[in-house]
Amino acid sequence: MAEVINMPRLSDTMEEGTVAKWLKKVGDKVEEGDILAEIETDKATMEFESFHEGTLLHIGIEEGDGAPVDSLLAIIGEEGEDISALLNGSGTTESKEETTEDAETKAEESSASESSSEPADIPEGVEIITMPRLSDTMEEGTVASWLKKVGDTVEEGDILAEIETDKATMEFESFYSGTLLHIGIQEGEGAPVDSLLAVIGPEGTDVDAVLKAQAGGGSSSSKPKEDAEPAKESKKEEAPKTETTATQDGSRIFASPLAKKIAEEKGINLSNVKGSGDNGRIVKRDVENYQPSQTTAPTAEKTADVSAPVAPISLPVGEESVEEVKNSTMRKVIAKRLGESKFTAPHYYLTIEVDMSNAMASRLQINNLPDTKVSFNDMVLKACAMALKKHPQVNTSWNGDTTVYKHHVHMGVAVAVDEGLVVPVIKFADQLSLTQIGSAVKDLAGRARGKKIKPDEMEGSTFTVSNLGMFGIQEFTSIINQPNSAILSVGAIVEKPVVKDGQIVVGNTMKVTLACDHRTVDGATGAQFLQTLRAYLENPVTMLA
Repeated sequence: MAEVINMPRLSDTMEEGTVAKWLKKVGDKVEEGDILAEIETDKATMEFESFHEGTLLHIGIEEGDGAPVDSLLAIIGEEGEDISALLNGSGTTESKEETTEDAETKAEESSASESSSEPADIPEGVEIITMPRLSDTMEEGTVASWLKKVGDTVEEGDILAEIETDKATMEFESFYSGTLLHIGIQEGEGAPVDSLLAVIGPEGTDVDAVLKAQAGGGSSSSKPKEDAEPAKESKKEEAPKTETTATQDGSRIFASPLAKKIAEEKGINLSNVKGSGDNGRIVKRDVENYQPSQTTAPTAEKTADVSAPVAPISLPVGEESVEEVKNSTMRKVIAKRLGESKFTAPHYYLTIEVDMSNAMASRLQINNLPDTKVSFNDMVLKACAMALKKHPQVNTSWNGDTTVYKHHVHMGVAVAVDEGLVVPVIKFADQLSLTQIGSAVKDLAGRARGKKIKPDEMEGSTFTVSNLGMFGIQEFTSIINQPNSAILSVGAIVEKPVVKDGQIVVGNTMKVTLACDHRTVDGATGAQFLQTLRAYLENPVTMLA
């Protein structure tokens, strides 16, 4: 029997996924454990393996397209099996919009009939947390442990509980701030996906009334309900529209309802849009990627030709051109989190210049050993890890009413990848030797660039290092990688004249800049940290003491 594969939820915050690449095509044999596709989440691009055997009969989301979690991704079954019933039930790529509209219209009618009982709405500010679907095959979850108890204050991003799925035990974070009012599933107990897990809201809320309202079908928040109604009404009004639209010359334009809706919202004339779907049909991506300048450019050129005065000199003639590229999920998340960091944490910057002569000599001797390769960045990471143990105030996180002191040192290393920036984490870096740090960085950075790194290998950093010295950058500042309190920016080693013992000699110096969160790290504390860091780098033998 054919199996329907839906877009999996590959991270706890994932709402939508993009198919970066299909590794199987329709007609290919699929074995359990085979990699079907590479899927881009809000955190990384991950391999998605099949849990079923058979033939790949249908692909529901093409490469480069995104879709919400639980959307039809693929169908696997016996070769030649009739899957028309599944497609009609789930919606193919071409008829997905129409099916969605029909389903939502029915849902609206159903909800209208149920609304006659007028269930009580849940008070504003109260949020119902349900058992999340943390893997694509998860049907039930078990609460391994609660990290918050009833009455505790919860901030957005706090870890509420550890939940055991069918694949692993994962941390589940809160997307809301407030007080934990109610726990619906106790430690060690299991419950199906979407079961009541917890209630978060203002302190003093009548929990019994909230639970009764939730059981009676009350909405978890008045705002989402209000937002949902216009969307349903809009879609219901559009349902009678046909797939075709007439142009001024009487010819028909084939376009999906979703494409027509987006075109109407953006004020785009569909007769100017070229369709990339079957038989030239206009689909969503065609409207989103439409460039008005493509049609207006010739007119602008003609106007320029008419109005341009005749001049004896030769003026350059060209055509203005722009390209709008859709942001990847990773790029949007980077923008969101760095924006939040820059505008919530009061940054300040401290810069020192380090004499790297001894470090260069030490590195040369170390790398002369068999099978040993240490970089200057490895030396910086080791020095930072040891300096953090001497200055624990820098190894902290701001938590509103409290400051969290981390007694372990997990070093984040900023790595540039095609889609943006990722930060693999070297755990317990203060306990590793230079060669161990070098091997760990090489392994993590290589897998990050090859899209093979796991999400948990990019979590838990307590301090971050960003190095642009290999690009010739001498000095720069970085945005703090929250919840860290500081990040170190490392520049290039520069050969230049320096004064030693009253004499001008050739020296090798490197500038480093420490960005600090003033809520947790004062200026004097940051300066003392840099003094210790300089002592380690200028005398690497002290890192062996």
